[in-house]
Amino acid sequence: MRPIFSQLALLLFLWMPVAATAQSTRQSPATSDVNGPVDADEARARLAHDMEKKAAKDRVDALKNDTDKLLKLSVELKSYVDKSDENVLSVDVIKKAEEIEKLAKSVKDKMKGPN
Repeated sequence: MRPIFSQLALLLFLWMPVAATAQSTRQSPATSDVNGPVDADEARARLAHDMEKKAAKDRVDALKNDTDKLLKLSVELKSYVDKSDENVLSVDVIKKAEEIEKLAKSVKDKMKGPN
């Protein structure tokens, strides 16, 4: 019987600060802190700006990776073309060129941006 009372007391002890915090946040939607009143629209705008900034950074990182791949594929394509002659065009050359074309289109689309 005694462990139940101690568990209930512990639960009540832990619940009281949570209940007090929940009650104080319900009083007014625009509460003030050390820096002054909090504007919800300003916070949303700041969050949207931060998200746009991260998306732009991610897009640039993806562009860098894709252009590195393009360079590598182009070097491989040149090597395949150098090995072939005027009478024989390797299937690898055609596949490599198609892969480059697809990746170049992807890079072009990423450079245009999300619009």
